[in-house]
Amino acid sequence: MQAHLAAQDDYIWSVITDGPVKITKINIAFATTDGAPEYVEKRRHEYTNEEKKKANLDNVARDILYKTLDKNMFSKIKTCATIKEIWEKLIQICEGNDETKENKITVAQQKYKSIKMREGETMSEFDERFSAVVIELTSLGKEYSNRELALKVMRALPREWDVKTVAMREYKDLNKLELHDLLQILKLTSLNWRPDLRHRQLHNQPRLLPQHLNCVLQTRSNLQNNSVMMQCPSSLRSLGNS
Repeated sequence: MQAHLAAQDDYIWSVITDGPVKITKINIAFATTDGAPEYVEKRRHEYTNEEKKKANLDNVARDILYKTLDKNMFSKIKTCATIKEIWEKLIQICEGNDETKENKITVAQQKYKSIKMREGETMSEFDERFSAVVIELTSLGKEYSNRELALKVMRALPREWDVKTVAMREYKDLNKLELHDLLQILKLTSLNWRPDLRHRQLHNQPRLLPQHLNCVLQTRSNLQNNSVMMQCPSSLRSLGNS
């Protein structure tokens, strides 16, 4: 929102932080002993076209904010006379007092500390969750270095990623590796390498029962004989082909 408002006019952000622009002129009827001019506010009929635009920036900014607020939030700021008052009120509502901020930081840090990649979750989904927590902490004034974020991401991944993350620690300068770049690398890696699938394949192989041992041995030595394959239980055919 700040960027959107600032993009409307070069002066609009100063209107939000300092209040409406005052259009002034030199008071030629008043002379000071040190020669410094005195300024007085112009009357509206004296404004130039450019000055009219500046004087109207408060209305422009208020109009933009009004369109983004729901009825509940609007009811809390409708008595504010200027965009500066509205902005300060919104900050107070959204961020709260110091105690509220501390509580929010504590909750956000707990999310950051406990976050792990979920089973079946894609790297893009994990990226979205992790980035949301980091953005929340940043908005509350808590920031982490590139290295801290990179190590946190790597520790949040399943154990099947250990080989990949160890290699990245050795060949990447984590102090210079931006979070976005790290997650992009992991996304590209996940497209060509499915650790979740590999993990399931390794742990879901059919169990070899003693009574099937002879059949397996015979199958492996006679792979060209379809009749032999047909005699074996279907659950063992994959072992015969491995």
